[in-house]
Amino acid sequence: MEKRRIVIAADHAGYPLKQALIGLLTAEGYPVADMGTDSTASCDYPVYAEKACKYLTEGNADLCILCCGTGIGMSMAANKIKGIRAACCTDIFSTKFTRLHNDANVLCLGARVLGEGLAWELVQAFVTTDFEGGKHARRVAMITEIENRR
Repeated sequence: MEKRRIVIAADHAGYPLKQALIGLLTAEGYPVADMGTDSTASCDYPVYAEKACKYLTEGNADLCILCCGTGIGMSMAANKIKGIRAACCTDIFSTKFTRLHNDANVLCLGARVLGEGLAWELVQAFVTTDFEGGKHARRVAMITEIENRR
C-alpha cells in the first residue's frame, strides 16, 4: 500500500517538533511537504495553518499535521478553511477515532503539551487509520453542509 502524502507546518513553538516529525515520517517512507516555519523566531501560526491547508485542499497531500504550542491555535485557524476537518489531539484513542468517525484530514499537535514520543505515536495512529464511512459518512456530510451554508 502506498504511503499517504503528508504536508506539515508549524509556528515557532512547534518548529522543533515539526522537524522531529519530518525526520520520523521520511524515515518511514512518507512523502512530506514542509510549509514552514523554518526557525524558532516568533511568527504567526494562522499564516502556516492556511498555507499547509491550502496545499492539502488543492490535492497535493492526503493529510496534514500542524504544530504550535498547544495545537489549539492551529486547530482554530485550520477549521476556518473550507474542506478542513482539523482535530487537536493529545491521546491515541481520540486521534484514531477522529480519523475513523470524523474523517479528520488535519492533526494539530501541541509541542508544549506533548513529548516527542507521544506526538510520534499520535502521528502514526493518524496516518495509518482509515475513515470508517457508513453512518459516519452521513455525519461528515452534515458538517460539510453546515460549512457550505456559511
